[in-house]
Amino acid sequence: MYKVVIIDDEPMARERIRDLLNGEIDMEIAGECRNGYEAVSAINEKKPDLIFLDVQMPGMDGFEVLSEIDKENLPEIIFVTAYDKYTLQAFSAHALDYLLKPFDDERFKEALSYARTRMEQKNSTQTPPSSLVSFIKKMEKEEKYLKRIQVKLNQRIFLVNVNDIDSFEADGCYVRIRKGDSCYLLRETLSKLEKKLNPQKFVRVHRSTIVNIDSITELQHWSQYEWIALMKNGSKYVISRNYREKLKNIL
Repeated sequence: MYKVVIIDDEPMARERIRDLLNGEIDMEIAGECRNGYEAVSAINEKKPDLIFLDVQMPGMDGFEVLSEIDKENLPEIIFVTAYDKYTLQAFSAHALDYLLKPFDDERFKEALSYARTRMEQKNSTQTPPSSLVSFIKKMEKEEKYLKRIQVKLNQRIFLVNVNDIDSFEADGCYVRIRKGDSCYLLRETLSKLEKKLNPQKFVRVHRSTIVNIDSITELQHWSQYEWIALMKNGSKYVISRNYREKLKNIL
């Protein structure tokens, strides 16, 4: 019998997984968690064989949960996530399984069958798969980077997901943040902000500009030494010669 813990901040999402597991005779639901803090406690205490882990949770997200649990007894993990290009790329790169919300019964059974096979293999080796270990190490390394930025606009405070930001532009003592058609000002220097951003996702293309590489749609030759980056939101940025090679290496 395999012990399972369901981790999701949405009650209906937990209920959906619970209902689908009820027909599995070799699966026992050992606990349900509403947030990352409950999850860390439940995983370390109950030592489940399998967890369904929601990635996007307030307070402590799914990746932060992984950084806090005992690495010697890692459970099998089926990640549950809404669409996020960067997250899905990370899962694919490490051959990890995930359920993309909303998922159907067939996809759930496929993921569960795959997890069951891995649990059977793990029982014979007693070691977590290297792909999962390397993924957790990668996520722990990236925890130091900014995930959200607080910005003020018209006496209101907005939380902006860093991965959704298209670009950062130096503007005196401020940084101009562009996200789609929206624009915010942050009291910060571009150099200080750059140190807080994931260098594999955000790259400086000019002394006054940092862009999200996932927002670049096209690179155009502009002059003998410079190119232009065309962005999803319609913005255009000059790529100076000093930064061109770094951008090419990341792309």
